[in-house]
Amino acid sequence: MAEVRVAVLGASGWMGKVHTMAYQTFPHFLGTSGGTAKVVALVEDNPKAAAELGFRAPGAKILQSWREAVQDPDVDLIDICLPDSLHYEVAKAALLAGKHVYCEKPLADTAAQARELSDIAAAKGLITRVGHAFPRNPVHDLARQIIAAGEIGEIKLFKACQHVDMYGDPLAPFMWRADGNLAPTGIVGDTGTHVFSFMDFLVGRVRELIADNFIVTPRRPVVSGLGYGEQATLTGDEQWSDVTNPDGTNILCKFANGARGLIDFSRVATGRKFMQTYEVYGTKGSLAYTYDEVNRLRFYSNDDANGRRGFREIDVGPENETFRAFLPLPNFALGYNESKIIEAAEVIRSITTGQPMWPTFEAGHHICQIVDACMESARLGRWVSIA
Repeated sequence: MAEVRVAVLGASGWMGKVHTMAYQTFPHFLGTSGGTAKVVALVEDNPKAAAELGFRAPGAKILQSWREAVQDPDVDLIDICLPDSLHYEVAKAALLAGKHVYCEKPLADTAAQARELSDIAAAKGLITRVGHAFPRNPVHDLARQIIAAGEIGEIKLFKACQHVDMYGDPLAPFMWRADGNLAPTGIVGDTGTHVFSFMDFLVGRVRELIADNFIVTPRRPVVSGLGYGEQATLTGDEQWSDVTNPDGTNILCKFANGARGLIDFSRVATGRKFMQTYEVYGTKGSLAYTYDEVNRLRFYSNDDANGRRGFREIDVGPENETFRAFLPLPNFALGYNESKIIEAAEVIRSITTGQPMWPTFEAGHHICQIVDACMESARLGRWVSIA
């Protein structure tokens, strides 16, 4: 049984906590035939936060610099859960040091950076993975199987959205996600890439798009020490910072296979705590999904008898091997953390077997191409092609 030694960078943040948990948890559900993981280092540059990390991975080194982890000979896999602007620099350093890399989305600030990372990994024979966990829910494997089997025919239209309301309130405090220096593409790289991962997983490459990026609230109060989703009571004495990246985006796109797409996402949809949907329309049928029914897929088929046609609800359950590893009954629901556990197990299996799994940095490169095209299209106000 092979063991992969992992360093989690940005360990005290939301994703750092989830990734650390996932490595420790996956053998309980998915077994050890694909190897195991040992978290040997947790990296956090905030000394106060770092002081609380020891209990999460007993025996792990607590480091303040990601460079220490990258150069550590006892580390096999660098797991990047840092602010967006650091992803490229850290991933490149890790690859050049001969480490496998698992990087949260977005992979890089630009497609050119992502292309470089993918090429370095290929030249060195290293395993890479981008943290697009949502499509790893088994329900989306079913959707992909139905599409691949031709059950809905030729895809003609893909519609999708993802909305949250973290910035629905104009007085919600400023955080790094609204800072164009730390997160250059804003909601496009943050939330849009989740939608783009579904596009890549289910439909294929995007050939051309036009995008409208927008900022709803241009300035927000600064409250230090707040994490994602935390609330604050304002005193009236706060400093204010400019929001310098997009709050939301509307997209029209054309896929390489001829399908069209209608996409929207934002962080300002008041009342939408987490809304994620997609609809896939083909010449013989269609599929519909909403995260509110996280393991349920709706399927319509023209093959049904006239007068009996309608969307049927399919609850993915223990007939799916991955679902069965967690739950013996359908409709008990696998949620976000389970998707990250599945993702972590796949990363470790890829390293121990040498077999990469979607989405690698190559897939991440195309997703970054879509992000680039959105930013360019919004700036120029026209359609932009993707090579």
